[in-house]
Amino acid sequence: MIQRRLTGIDAARGIALLGMIATHTLPLYNQETGYGTLTGLVFSGRSSALFAVVAGVGLALLTGGSQPHEAKAVNRDRRGIAVRALIIALVGLALGGLQTSIAIILFHYAVLFLLALPFVGMPLRRLAVWAGAWLLASPVLAYLLRGWLLENLSPAEIDGNLTWDSFLAPATLAADVFVTGFYPVLQWLSYILLGMVIGRLTLTNLSVQVGLLAAGIFAAVTSKFLSYYLLGSLGGFDALQATASGQRWPLARMLEVNLSPVEQTGSWWWLALAGPHSNTSLDMLHAAGTAAAVLGACLLLTRARPNLLLPLSAAGAMTLTLYSLHVWVMSVVDLQVPPLEPMPVFWIQATIYVVLAILFQRIEARGPLEFLTSGASRLARGKSGAGTAARKR
Repeated sequence: MIQRRLTGIDAARGIALLGMIATHTLPLYNQETGYGTLTGLVFSGRSSALFAVVAGVGLALLTGGSQPHEAKAVNRDRRGIAVRALIIALVGLALGGLQTSIAIILFHYAVLFLLALPFVGMPLRRLAVWAGAWLLASPVLAYLLRGWLLENLSPAEIDGNLTWDSFLAPATLAADVFVTGFYPVLQWLSYILLGMVIGRLTLTNLSVQVGLLAAGIFAAVTSKFLSYYLLGSLGGFDALQATASGQRWPLARMLEVNLSPVEQTGSWWWLALAGPHSNTSLDMLHAAGTAAAVLGACLLLTRARPNLLLPLSAAGAMTLTLYSLHVWVMSVVDLQVPPLEPMPVFWIQATIYVVLAILFQRIEARGPLEFLTSGASRLARGKSGAGTAARKR
């Protein structure tokens, strides 16, 4: 029996998409005061993490949801996921050739799909252990590797987005993708695994939906308070300000919005951060907690009325197409002299994308890139259809 699609998951993905569009178009800092704007304080770091967590949920549902597929079916699933990842990577590399200030996530997203392949057949408990261990251990490993890479590899990261030319420097490419880049997949695999844990739950159950909301809020709040305690009462922030990076950057304000430019070397206290894009355990716990809370809220709101969040769920059902279109649009916008006003740029895009997504849903069509990836994935599976679990999303 084919079960209805969980539009709450699409709605959460739609929130992630619009949040990323907001961070790409609207200022993250007030130019006069230097403090974070509402966009920066709310969406920076959280939208992309929500995108990754929901991707993990999708992988879990694609491979059986709360009842994981058996070995033969899992092998077919892995082939389909690998082909999907290949297409996403190719789209990411194509977009990387555009002149844009956006840090394009798609290639890293594809690598995360490939890294998730060994986990797609795991039962819930074992998967949860792996997710928790990866969340705790990967930032420590990244801290150790980052210092060594920055000291011994020149350059240690790609200047700009990844393109085909990036493969000419394989060591730098690997360092950028896994450790030193904007979306280090070594740590970001935590989001995928946590999302897969969520996807292994019975997401139609009211108790699960309420639990996601409550546990997500608790994790998000607790991680922030623990970071504040470590940095404040225990003196961690003063230690960070004494490092080379701490003296170079205004850490107090970056802690609220975006820590991606900071090298985070010279002190173990960097691991006590919970600021956006610091990619520490506390940061990822906070971002994953907000993602779980958003997902739980969306599932609850659409429980009785699946189309209640239609503008969000329609956009969330074709994010690959809309995200790619957005990157292309911004490559054009960034060339305009004088620069266009950011607020109209955001609202015009958001409105057009939502209307376009609703129109596609009304004619029961997938987005072009979704149609391509889904069709190629089915062919790789060797089946004419994607199966029940693939439709229940």
